[in-house]
Amino acid sequence: MTRTVVTGIGALAANGLGTQKYWAATREGRHGLGELTRFDVRTYPATLAGEIRGFDAAEHLPDRLLPQTDVSTRYALVAAGWALEDAKVDPASLVDYDMGVVTANALGGFEFTHREFHKLWTEGPQTVSVYESFAWFYAVNAGQISIRHGMRGPSSALVTEQAGGLDAVGHARRTVRRGTPLVVAGGVDSALDPWGWASQIAGGRLSTGTDPDRAYLPFDRDAGGYVPGEGGALLVLEDAEAALRRGAPDILGEIAGYASGFDPAPGSGRPPALRRTIEAALADAGVTAGQVDVVFADAVGVPELDRAEAAALRAVFGTGAVPVTAPKAASGRTYAGGGALDVATALLSIRDGVIPPTAGTHEVPAEYGIDLVRDRARDADVRTALVVARGLWGFNSAVVVRAWDADATNDLS
Repeated sequence: MTRTVVTGIGALAANGLGTQKYWAATREGRHGLGELTRFDVRTYPATLAGEIRGFDAAEHLPDRLLPQTDVSTRYALVAAGWALEDAKVDPASLVDYDMGVVTANALGGFEFTHREFHKLWTEGPQTVSVYESFAWFYAVNAGQISIRHGMRGPSSALVTEQAGGLDAVGHARRTVRRGTPLVVAGGVDSALDPWGWASQIAGGRLSTGTDPDRAYLPFDRDAGGYVPGEGGALLVLEDAEAALRRGAPDILGEIAGYASGFDPAPGSGRPPALRRTIEAALADAGVTAGQVDVVFADAVGVPELDRAEAAALRAVFGTGAVPVTAPKAASGRTYAGGGALDVATALLSIRDGVIPPTAGTHEVPAEYGIDLVRDRARDADVRTALVVARGLWGFNSAVVVRAWDADATNDLS
């Protein structure tokens, strides 16, 4: 069976621009939440966001790309470039049809499209950018990455809200197993313009807190919704043998298992799909619940949803049997970017032997029965990590990330 490994990470979030800055902040529990600055939010019921600050697209991308890209696509292009650089991959030295791209996006190019619609309504159709024909679209990130790096192999775009980042990684693993040696995969999102902000508020799950330190509290007794963020991560996934042949400098870990599920219709009386999805991912990876060293939780921060997730984790692992963490509390809930960012964080956790804390959360109800890592990072021998995500309307996904060891490397070389 083909083994799929991760050789590069490109991450960006509100608490860190670039993988190392993001990881340093996440390990220390430093959040990047604050009042949204891109427009006046004082009259809105929710005012806090995980906004990426200090990002100048012109410093990272050619001028020709700026007029045709939404902010989310710019993030995706930069993260993909960082991931390829981290993996020491020169796409020009590889066969173009041996490289693919799989991305997830939940919100589309909201900021770009809102700007162009405003021009349409106030100045007329002749002022609308021709790039509006594709810059808003969910698949544009995969397209722009593939064009920029000459990646002509199998590519896809997935739209499953918060679960999308994990689904992109899972589908990329499937693509590698079908014969494509290298796939760039993951997700990013951004919708912090007035239109996008209003749409997120309409979902009814945003925190209305005004204190950034206490607004997003996953699994906390005082949880009252989540703070949305922007950003995400792109990863370089490779066939393990191909990675070794090209002399990949680092194998960060293996995508060992993946599964997805869908909740039954409300009122059906059937249980949510999360437990079955987790069990299916573990079975796919060939590991038992007792072999999992940490769970990166979905962690919505809405009491009834946190309670349901805690119940699923107890059912699979037992009460308090495995450390649970939610690093997204420090960067905001980034929709399709969230799962991919958690996979990147899990790989870094394995690399450094540390579980990052859940920023902000202090008091977890005893009935949840989970061992939530709080206050500070916890040193641990992390070999196997489970990442879970739930999307709006019932999507559930889980990915098992496993350490890559020298014995496995020798077996393939």
